[in-house]
Amino acid sequence: MTSNTKIRLLIIVAVTLVCIYGLIRDPDTMGIPTSKQELVEHWRKNIRLGTDLKGGSNLVYQIEMQDAFKLEADTIIQRLRDELAKASIPFADITRNDPDFDHANSIQINIAGVPGTKAGDFRTIANDNFGSVWILTPVNETDYRMTMKASEALRVRSDTLSQTINTVEKKINGLGLAESSVQQRGESQILVTLPGVDDPARIKQILQTAAILELYEVQGGPFASREEAMQSKNGILPLSSQILGSGARAGTPNEFYILARTPVVTGRDLRDAKPTQNGQTGGWETNFVLTQDAAKRFEKFTGSHINDRLAIVLDKKVLSAPTIQAKISDNGVITNMGGHDAAADLALNLKAGSLPASLLNMEERSVGPSLGADSIRQGIVSGIAGVVAVVALMLIYYKRSGINATLALILNALILVAALSYFEAVLTLPGIAGIILTIGMAVDSNVLIFERIREELRAGKAVVAAVEAGFGKAFLTIIDTHVTTIVSCCFLFLFGTGPVKGFAVTLVIGLFANVFTAVFVSRTIFNWELGGQKRAVTLSI
Repeated sequence: MTSNTKIRLLIIVAVTLVCIYGLIRDPDTMGIPTSKQELVEHWRKNIRLGTDLKGGSNLVYQIEMQDAFKLEADTIIQRLRDELAKASIPFADITRNDPDFDHANSIQINIAGVPGTKAGDFRTIANDNFGSVWILTPVNETDYRMTMKASEALRVRSDTLSQTINTVEKKINGLGLAESSVQQRGESQILVTLPGVDDPARIKQILQTAAILELYEVQGGPFASREEAMQSKNGILPLSSQILGSGARAGTPNEFYILARTPVVTGRDLRDAKPTQNGQTGGWETNFVLTQDAAKRFEKFTGSHINDRLAIVLDKKVLSAPTIQAKISDNGVITNMGGHDAAADLALNLKAGSLPASLLNMEERSVGPSLGADSIRQGIVSGIAGVVAVVALMLIYYKRSGINATLALILNALILVAALSYFEAVLTLPGIAGIILTIGMAVDSNVLIFERIREELRAGKAVVAAVEAGFGKAFLTIIDTHVTTIVSCCFLFLFGTGPVKGFAVTLVIGLFANVFTAVFVSRTIFNWELGGQKRAVTLSI
């Protein structure tokens, strides 16, 4: 055996050991198992199964982009009102349109009743403050329209999509759902994969809850109706005020409050939130803690508003309006949550942050554990049947060289499964199909090499020369077929959905393993079999 062959064998042994370690290690502690039970447990942790194999749910949500555009316009409207008030520029009203999902980009702000004598000052304020992202257009002598620039619309869509994915991921991670994922699907949809969850009712409620927390100064109320609240202001609501209801809850009628338009603190100012049980009443509550900057603002506000009321508003509904009895710094509590799950869910939503737009459930597919087990069993059976048939054919047709191909095939499968473990990839049913296809391509590579060797032997070359020529001439063909397939897989991964991506990932990993086993491992076995002989007489092929 030559020194080169020894080095190649050491490389193969090292790769094999690394692959075995990747399958038996504990992915959390990186330790090796000390019992059969730990071995099985580590294996299950390392091979992450998708919903079609493990069972679970796939949820497709449409992000209601029009909500994000409306929120953006509302923010601009409030800023414009403040700027015009500072400059003492009167106006009749500032409103926005109400576009649907398909026309979200057509959001516009309408300004009415600006006196002609103030037109120049108004245009200066509007263009200086908002001209970079909004286009100001005069409608007539006193009215104007502001439309969002296309570049700003793209930014709003992109930010909304990324923020939604980030928020949903935080919610799922907070629930402790292992192996779940959130993926972009198209321009305005997300795919939420929940392996092992076949009844996602509670999870859907959590994901679709906006959880927009705001604390407002109470200026009046409660009132029995919105009309009664307006009458208390002589039918004219100041620009600095708004009316919000509590929403009819069990045993509590809907009540309306007049609140300041600008919140004291919002959900963005939270540092932490957690469910707690009241020691006196036994009821569940949600405690929240503010950030350092927000705590300073809150302490200053509560210190100057003792005996006034503060409304706790969640998703534009007044939960409670307690009286401020003392200066409060950095914490608060939301009471009457009804139970532990409700308090915990609210705490989770508050920590995850509010959604920039509401989510519309477009599709839900659930796979039970039994169906997933059937898929695994059928996939394993088909894979084993395919491998056995291929091995038998190789042994019959290529004799002892078929053992060479079989060993390379086994190492190929080991590398592929270990790579899935190291990369924490999720194995799906299409992924199993990719593995089976990889086995076929691995055999095809060996067939190319073996047939080339046969041709060289028929041409009268010596065994060693025939092996060298066979590998040399087949190498470029193998590389060509594998590169073109990898390019195709890249497009599948870029434009495909979850299952298609799983197929592409396993196939690409398998193709790289193919090149290593067919060219490097198989050649090494031939070298070892020939034992460095320059004049070997026969070769079983």
